[in-house]
Amino acid sequence: MDYGHSLEFGAFITPAAANPQNPVLLSQAAEASGLDLVTFQDHPYQPSFLDTWTLMSYVAARTDRIRIAPNVLNVPLRPPAVVARAAASLDLLSGGRFDLGLGAGGFWDAIEAMGGGRLTAGQSVTALEEAIDVIRELWDTDERRGVFTDGTYHRVHGAKRGPRPAHGIPIHIGAYKPRMLALTGRKGDGWLPSLGYMQPGDLGRGNTTIDEAAASVGRDPREIRRLLNIGVLSSDPAEFVEHLVRLALDDGIGTFILAGDDPGLLQTFGEDIAPAVREVVARERGERGTDASPVRAATSLAARREGIAYDDVPVGVAAIEPGDFGYGDVRATYMRGGRPGIVLQPDSAEQVADAIAYARRHPALPLAIRSGGHGISGRSTNDGGIVIDLRRLDGIEVLDEGARLVRIGAGARWMQVAAALGEHGWAISSGDYGGVGVGGLATAGGIGFLAREHGLTIDRLRAAEVVLADGSIVRTDASTRPELFWAIRGAGANIGVVTSFEFEASPVGEVGWVQLAFQVDDVAEFLEGYGRVLEASPRDVTLFLLMGGRRPGQPQVAQLYGVVDSPDPDTIIARLQPFAELGPLVQQSVQLATYAQVMANADLGAQHGSGEPYSRSGLVEHVTPEFAQTAARMLDDGAAYFFQLRAVGGAVADVAEDATAYANRSANFSVAALGADPARLDRAWASIAEHSRGMYLSFDSTLRPERIAEAFPPATLARLRAIKAEVDPAGVFRDNFAIEPDRAADAA
Repeated sequence: MDYGHSLEFGAFITPAAANPQNPVLLSQAAEASGLDLVTFQDHPYQPSFLDTWTLMSYVAARTDRIRIAPNVLNVPLRPPAVVARAAASLDLLSGGRFDLGLGAGGFWDAIEAMGGGRLTAGQSVTALEEAIDVIRELWDTDERRGVFTDGTYHRVHGAKRGPRPAHGIPIHIGAYKPRMLALTGRKGDGWLPSLGYMQPGDLGRGNTTIDEAAASVGRDPREIRRLLNIGVLSSDPAEFVEHLVRLALDDGIGTFILAGDDPGLLQTFGEDIAPAVREVVARERGERGTDASPVRAATSLAARREGIAYDDVPVGVAAIEPGDFGYGDVRATYMRGGRPGIVLQPDSAEQVADAIAYARRHPALPLAIRSGGHGISGRSTNDGGIVIDLRRLDGIEVLDEGARLVRIGAGARWMQVAAALGEHGWAISSGDYGGVGVGGLATAGGIGFLAREHGLTIDRLRAAEVVLADGSIVRTDASTRPELFWAIRGAGANIGVVTSFEFEASPVGEVGWVQLAFQVDDVAEFLEGYGRVLEASPRDVTLFLLMGGRRPGQPQVAQLYGVVDSPDPDTIIARLQPFAELGPLVQQSVQLATYAQVMANADLGAQHGSGEPYSRSGLVEHVTPEFAQTAARMLDDGAAYFFQLRAVGGAVADVAEDATAYANRSANFSVAALGADPARLDRAWASIAEHSRGMYLSFDSTLRPERIAEAFPPATLARLRAIKAEVDPAGVFRDNFAIEPDRAADAA
């Protein structure tokens, strides 16, 4: 039986303590010889051996590529909850290079007391199966609740999950007896026996038992890799190669692990034997027509969503499905939970075009475009639909040092951008959180800590590469497709997928990074004062205001945070003095920092948001007494748990109202609120809306049809509808503030 597995070759090295560096040097020799795997037996009771976990950790640190595994771990002496965390930790530290071999081992008396006596063969299988379940549960961080298992031999009550491994760690089971072989078929990712302990025909019989057990639970037997510990099968290299070829083609062995502590033997095995075996097996498989394509696990196939052509994914485009190991890290965003049917991760504009073509073949499914996945309003995840995730398009490149012109990929994060530009003494104003993706911010507007001095993020945009709904890849700037360039600056999510941006950065040195907290006795008075002082401040001051609802028995607190763009402490203090007089300061921090340090405030790891945030947004000219009183009432009655005023104005208002799709340039403030009860927030927001004009798309999560007319002035909306009719008449991009195309323009 040939299962079509890609061939791998490894080493089985004795963890001898007499010369502790020798196993490490042998591991390095195995890596240098091109071997795929290095393994060590686990005998923690053997004083002449190094502890296997300690050795594997040390070897991981002293190697770069080769995978590492125990061969096999003695489960009775290794509590499964401890094994799970140790394995995940080593996998993370090694960059995903750990495999887990498990065996029934000896010394089951270590857990006899739990079962009430010495374990029989069947009971030891049960104990190992329970251990596997505990390990996999602790690795499953997609679930939020604790792990509860009430097995006979292994019990876990409320253990916290994690850490999550760097990759899907395979569990290989060292097994010989029928019950253990059946367990391998039901639960294992690989079978790992030693040829020296087997009789003729044992491999075939073992495969049959494993295959039947796999089929009994709906698994494809090809999911289970067949590994084999071997010695030197012949002193004649040609005979050795032929032995391994027959084991691969007749007995399904995919991984050969050579036992031996001779570096010359490991070199011969890696450099001579392995390539020769691969060549012969590939030739014979070709002649036989053997299917050697990777097999998707039955659990993954069962998790697929209806209506998605999973086998039609564009060649070369990385795809993550429900049931895949990495799905838990891509299904949700920063604030929103989701369960998309497939997440595509293109790495070029051409692959983005392929991904859009794939989406066009699924017109009934939601389509989300994701850059960083932080947006409150952006529909960068969904339920059962397609997500095009741009995280691999994260390049940052200086195009013209003298002109401070840079090209930035849509999937880069602003923290990364700030760090890269900071090396040149430059910056681009970019929101207030470094984890935000470039693509979402740079197509919506970009209200950041330098806005009043340097404008919105889109105001620094000079050109862009865009993939349109029909898959065409175009460049746009002020003279090339100027209508498209106008539209992507403020309504880009409707027009296409911007894959890269060309910005003119601003020279920015050290700044004053300001964080002030005030006790507020009169909310309306404080809000009005903040607005008045901010508007009177020089443009080098951009401070945001943040407040939450009242808490019983606690004073109301307002936070001001942002930047004074000056390296001079006296100037910074002078700029802040009018703000300090607004109320009693309960906390303050003013530091000289680079813009890169200010934006280094994010965790760029996986996002695990849950639920559905509900937020409202508006733009206001001034914080009038009437507006301030309305906002105070909203906070007092608990309709909003988050209320923010962002400073705009200044350089933002220098740009003409019709210069970009982001309109309402005369507004000095962007206001946003989040509430737990949508109906309650909507009722409170109705009064806020009376004082606002337009909104900032990134902060409004509602799906009300009328929000489109509220977001864009009539002339702007009419122009956008005409452009939409030209570049996306079928509404491929319809899941983020969807603008209806002008049907008359479309017909024309």
